[in-house]
Amino acid sequence: MFETHLDATYAWLGLALVSVATVGVAAALPASPPPDASGVAHTIDSVADGEHPATAEHGLAADRIRLTNRSIALDSGSGSGSARAALRAPQVTPVPTERRGSSGADGLRRVLAGVPPTVAFDDPEAFAAAAERARGRDHEWRPAPDRLTVRRVHYGGVHVTLVG
Repeated sequence: MFETHLDATYAWLGLALVSVATVGVAAALPASPPPDASGVAHTIDSVADGEHPATAEHGLAADRIRLTNRSIALDSGSGSGSARAALRAPQVTPVPTERRGSSGADGLRRVLAGVPPTVAFDDPEAFAAAAERARGRDHEWRPAPDRLTVRRVHYGGVHVTLVG
């Protein structure tokens, strides 16, 4: 009556292995979903596709951001991973938030903050040249702000969507 059945021992060993495997899989899962790059791309595209000047903001839940004129990538350092989304809209101009760079980048930052382009630039050609230089930069990973600002601006015949 008190003897050990061989089947019970194998059942307990199997149950222990399954439990350890389940705990391992649960520990490997990310604590939160990856950042919403497609939502940010939708905000950028919706402002850029409009015919009229417009401004929008989108909250970010990421630690790092890489923005080019063709895509946006967000990375969360909390282990939830990274996400990337393509941008459909033409003339998307990434505006770096840091203060290093040319006076054209400073002017673009001022326009993104709400200053009219007629105040920040001498003429539409200078505005177009600054935007072209910003699109041609080497876009690297940067610390992500809490909010991303998107602004579509018209100055003369120049139509640019600034994102920063």
